[in-house]
Amino acid sequence: MNFTIAELERNTDNGVVVAHWCVNKASGENVASAYGTCNFAPDTKAEGYIAYADLTEANVIAWVQEQLDTESIEASLDADLAEQASPTILTGKPW
Repeated sequence: MNFTIAELERNTDNGVVVAHWCVNKASGENVASAYGTCNFAPDTKAEGYIAYADLTEANVIAWVQEQLDTESIEASLDADLAEQASPTILTGKPW
């Protein structure tokens, strides 16, 4: 699984309040993806606080993953990839 951060929202104190995340997983030519948001309540006085200007994508991905059930997300992506590889629902018209 590959997580990325699509966007951050911050308050006037430059504390991140929302992280928009994306995750994808590939199998051959098939790709499954998911998108969501995580909310935060930044505390500039907390131990380990990282100033907005010093954040890295890896920092924020770690925060996001702490809030998510990554095993469930991966299972969902795996199910999507399996469906893409062997579809149970087909589309089209007979004419």
